Amino acid sequence: MTTFGSVVKHGRGWLPLIGFNALIGSGVTLALPTILGHSVDSIVAGTGYTQWLMAAAGLIALGVVASLIDAFAGAACVAETTAWLRHRLVKQIVHGGPEGTRGFETGDLVTRVSANATDAAQAGPATVTAIAAVAPPAGSLVLLAVIDPWLAAAFFGGVLLVIAVLWTFARRTADVSLAYQETQGRIASLLSESLTGIRTIAAAGTTSREERRILRLLPELHKQGVVTWRILARSGAQAAVVGPLVLVAVLAVGGLQLVAGQITAGELFAASQYAVLGAGLGNLTGVIGEIARARAGVHRAADVLSTETIGYGTLPIPTGPGQLTFDSVSVVAGGNVLLDNVTLDLPGGATVAVVGPTGAGKSIFAAVAARLRDPSIGQVSLDGVPLQAVSRRALRSAVGCAFERPQLVGRTIGEAIEPRAVSPVRTLAAARATHAHDFVSRLPDGYFTSLRKAPMSGGERQRLGLARAWSANRLLVLDDATSSLDTATELQISRTLTEDRHHRTRLIITHRPATAARADLVVWLDHGQVRAVAQHADLWQNSSYREVFG
Repeated sequence: MTTFGSVVKHGRGWLPLIGFNALIGSGVTLALPTILGHSVDSIVAGTGYTQWLMAAAGLIALGVVASLIDAFAGAACVAETTAWLRHRLVKQIVHGGPEGTRGFETGDLVTRVSANATDAAQAGPATVTAIAAVAPPAGSLVLLAVIDPWLAAAFFGGVLLVIAVLWTFARRTADVSLAYQETQGRIASLLSESLTGIRTIAAAGTTSREERRILRLLPELHKQGVVTWRILARSGAQAAVVGPLVLVAVLAVGGLQLVAGQITAGELFAASQYAVLGAGLGNLTGVIGEIARARAGVHRAADVLSTETIGYGTLPIPTGPGQLTFDSVSVVAGGNVLLDNVTLDLPGGATVAVVGPTGAGKSIFAAVAARLRDPSIGQVSLDGVPLQAVSRRALRSAVGCAFERPQLVGRTIGEAIEPRAVSPVRTLAAARATHAHDFVSRLPDGYFTSLRKAPMSGGERQRLGLARAWSANRLLVLDDATSSLDTATELQISRTLTEDRHHRTRLIITHRPATAARADLVVWLDHGQVRAVAQHADLWQNSSYREVFG
């Protein structure tokens, strides 16, 4: 579980150094007024002041060195913690799969991984700084008590007022920081959504409306920012008033004690410096603001890290034909039944078309078959082994997936087909089998063409998606993965799938009657239930089945 404390503890390599330098700084801060006070008394006495001035110079130099080390250690701690937190977030997002990220918008996740992770990483240094800031006032109180108890009493009363101001500021700024970060995430989500559909927006001529839609949250962000600054300004003003009161109270009491002969001029000077340290607590609003932003960042990171990831077993898949079995499988999400008690035994090595009207549960069926999500009830087995018991490596080697809108990843076309770049021969074979080689070979750099710069149509992207899935050795799941292909290319790929020499099971989600006709078997879904399992020619006699294809 990710908490504020766990993020703070991650900086354990740097935090002791930060804390040690903070203690040195506090020691310098506390010792300097006393030494300067002795210097004043020595100057008044006209003797022995040189050693005190040299000691003061040495302390100042030590303080400068400690500040430099503290700045370096703080930056290094934040950088390492940010990297650690981002690594965990990215791992959780990737391993969570489609279901793990379903509750988050893409732009919001990007904001959590980028900006909010940096805010959260400030937790360690900010906490150590805040704790270390207590040392100078506490030490000042003790040293003032040594000089004169009445000075300590005046100082203590003023510091209590400063602490009250800081406490109020910390309590108010925490909620505002979280709200501000959440609004930033929502704006990023809207922008990401618009970028995904930028062609549609441009074609529809709705750019101005889309701009207003994305930026409509700016007033709310502005409002939260104004509230933050008002809280900061109010607290700063209160600290600006209370701080000098501490100094005035100490000087007033000190003046009386000096007149009474209870303290020396040097001690009054030292007391005034300690009073300034107490008043300086009001400057902690910046550090407390960092802690509040860090808490908000940790909270938003914890939301992601608390999502469930898909767990894997340790079993291999035994040798077999690719027999796919659904045993009383149901999928329920948000109170809706997406698949309802599906029981099937699909023969290995067969081409199985899955058809049905929109909302019938075809994509859910495919996701469960490929174990992109787990059933709510029941289990799916491949060659007699439940998919949940299979190791990740064995499962992803055995099962390949291609989608209607494939997201291609990698630096080059070749990496998009074979991310691990295991074998150029296998990459070429997959591209030829899915007829992707036809257009890849025409690119200037062939398979080494930059994926980002390669001009591709929707059908060409689908062919690369098919090529990426082609290396699976037991089961191919194609979720409408040929919908953007022209009829001739779709026919060629369907023939390749039907005549697959690897004898893998092919599960094809389709809306085309021709694809269903070439399949060995058709699974007809309707409202999450299996209405029939038969060959296309037999089902075609049913008018309701024909209506599925329009």
